[in-house]
Amino acid sequence: MRGISYAIAVLVAAGMVYLIAFQEPSNPPQTNAAAVQAEPASLTLNVPEMHCIYACFPSVKENLESREDVISVELVKQKEEGPIDTPNVIVTYSAEFDVDDAVASLEKEGFPNSSVVE
Repeated sequence: MRGISYAIAVLVAAGMVYLIAFQEPSNPPQTNAAAVQAEPASLTLNVPEMHCIYACFPSVKENLESREDVISVELVKQKEEGPIDTPNVIVTYSAEFDVDDAVASLEKEGFPNSSVVE
C-alpha cells in the first residue's frame, strides 16, 4: 500500500514539473515604453545674431534650456575670451527634441536665421 502512495506522489510531482516547465505564461512581461528612453544626443546650432557672452548667450541658453526636451546648452570654445567669434552652441537634448521648434523659439526671442551646423 505504501508503494502505491509513493508511486502516485512521484507521478503527481512529475506532472507538476511538466506543467510548470512547458506552460505558456499567461501575462508575458511587457516593457514600459516610458521607461525605455534613448540616450541623450547633441547637435551644434549656429546662432548668427549671438554677439556677446553677457546678454546674447545667456538669452539663447535660457530660451533653449527652458524647453523640456533640452538637457543643456553650452557655448563652443571661442578663439579668445570676451567677444563671440564663433556663434555656435552645443545643445544636448532628449529623444523628444524638435529642432524646428527650437529654432522657431530662438527666432521669436530675436535670434533669426539660426540653423543646425552639419
